[in-house]
Amino acid sequence: MALIAPRVTAGLPAGEAGTLARALADSNDITVFVDGTVHRLPAQARDAVVDLLARLGRGETVTVSSMEEMLTTSQAAELAGISHTYLRNMTDRGEIPVEYRGSHRRIRQADIMAWLQAQQQKRAATRADSSNGTGE
Repeated sequence: MALIAPRVTAGLPAGEAGTLARALADSNDITVFVDGTVHRLPAQARDAVVDLLARLGRGETVTVSSMEEMLTTSQAAELAGISHTYLRNMTDRGEIPVEYRGSHRRIRQADIMAWLQAQQQKRAATRADSSNGTGE
């Protein structure tokens, strides 16, 4: 559930999208100015801004929203891209921590994000093992 209404921004026209995409591809430094003052963003904020700009640079329509920290199983499953039944089974096995509010399960967004990152790392390690001829 979003904390505030999501903001949808239409994709950039092709010319502007291309210019932005080229600028991002050729840059190692992203500087943010707020009211004329330079701000260095923490890594997570920087990565989110660069991701947003890259999507706009591809001409994509983007939606920016915030999420509650504690999620229902349906919200957490949607975020993870898995079924809520599979997610409930993972919480039953202790693979993902869960808190109960009465009989309702609540899952921290950070725990889902950590699980997703672990899955990405496992896939990357499997690909690396396969490409090195050490696949098992």
